[in-house]
Amino acid sequence: MNILVVDDEKRLADGICEILSQQKINCDAVYDGVDGYDYGVSGIYDVILLDIMLPGMNGFEVLKKLRNAKISTPIILLTARDDVTDKVRGLDSGADDYLTKPFSTEELMARIRAVSRRKGEIVLNELTFGDIKLGLDSCTLSCGEDSVKLGFKEFEILKLLMANPNAAISKEELITKVWGYLSEAEDNNVEVYISFIRKKLAFVGSSVVISTVRRVGYHLEAGK
Repeated sequence: MNILVVDDEKRLADGICEILSQQKINCDAVYDGVDGYDYGVSGIYDVILLDIMLPGMNGFEVLKKLRNAKISTPIILLTARDDVTDKVRGLDSGADDYLTKPFSTEELMARIRAVSRRKGEIVLNELTFGDIKLGLDSCTLSCGEDSVKLGFKEFEILKLLMANPNAAISKEELITKVWGYLSEAEDNNVEVYISFIRKKLAFVGSSVVISTVRRVGYHLEAGK
């Protein structure tokens, strides 16, 4: 999952990113409304945490512009004011939820999970494809009676491939989704982790293969 935090309180924004990183969630932080819109309109984020009081462009303006640009990413407004008018205005403008500062880590994560479910995020405990299962809580790949634990990046890559079984996922998309928008990861980083996953598929005796689509990316094929 990729989350964008837009808040001019740098310590708070960076602190939220640190919390999310501990939950193994990729997070980017920007500190004004203009950057918030520029990053948000990319469409690569699963959730946007958007402060209302921002320099350059306030949160309501960013929200309106994103919705006008057909960006449907779930947006949670952050506000330091417990003002019903602000909350109603935000929800009427297309926000999915709001959080009043200060908030607890538990509430933040609960709100993120809630808006993710509305978007259609995978909320089952496992994904299946061919003869394999991927435990979303345990990060475990299994085939029949055999299983193996996946590293974080291995898990995120395989989850993307299994969640999009009819599409080829490009290296660029994998880097953005798994390493993060600001990452300096390159194609060879993806190739290394694809190799790791292939070895683990073989380890559990799966007939599923990760096929390379030249100049496009990777997709899964169920073996016979």
